[in-house]
Amino acid sequence: MQGYCVKCKASRDMDRAEEVTMKNGRKAMKGKCGKCNTGMYKILGNAK
Repeated sequence: MQGYCVKCKASRDMDRAEEVTMKNGRKAMKGKCGKCNTGMYKILGNAK
């Protein structure tokens, strides 16, 4: 899974990515940047 790392300012692969549900009920992927180990989130679409 890829996401945007705000520290690297680039799209990077996520390590230890897992699907979570945010407070507003939307699904997201949560993981760590493969290069700098910063926390990353990627909000997923509302697929029905």
